[in-house]
Amino acid sequence: MSFKIQTIFNICMVTISWLSLYFIGIKNIKRFLPATIIIGIMEILHAKVGKDRKWWVFYNKPNTYVVDELPFNTGPFIFISMWTLKISYGNFKKFMLINALIHAFFAFPYTFAAKKLKYYTLVRFNNIQFFIYFFMKAPLLYLLQYLVERSKNSIQKQ
Repeated sequence: MSFKIQTIFNICMVTISWLSLYFIGIKNIKRFLPATIIIGIMEILHAKVGKDRKWWVFYNKPNTYVVDELPFNTGPFIFISMWTLKISYGNFKKFMLINALIHAFFAFPYTFAAKKLKYYTLVRFNNIQFFIYFFMKAPLLYLLQYLVERSKNSIQKQ
């Protein structure tokens, strides 16, 4: 994949993700944004570690966070987190199942396609480890949302 095509793909990926805000609704955005931002910051830090340890590599140069991982973190990762909370918060089993399906899709068929298209490839991670890398954040996201809701409820009761 050429750098130009990667740039276009990244822009489309982020744009489509941001356009989905319209369907989430302002009330849900306000409700789920704090936990989503916290988990997003954690993902940014994890991506830095992953890049430094070469868990994955992007084919095109320059290999920088802004060109490679940032579009995933500011696009699909943030909005998939919000969507899964919107769809399933309050039902932990459903939340975990939806996250498992989404992360399995990303870790397996999406990553296989990315390698074929020479977008990125896993180096020191296999696909199962890559799945676990993303999926382990799901219970933490749920816990963060629970804590946000609990603190809002305690403030409202006062």
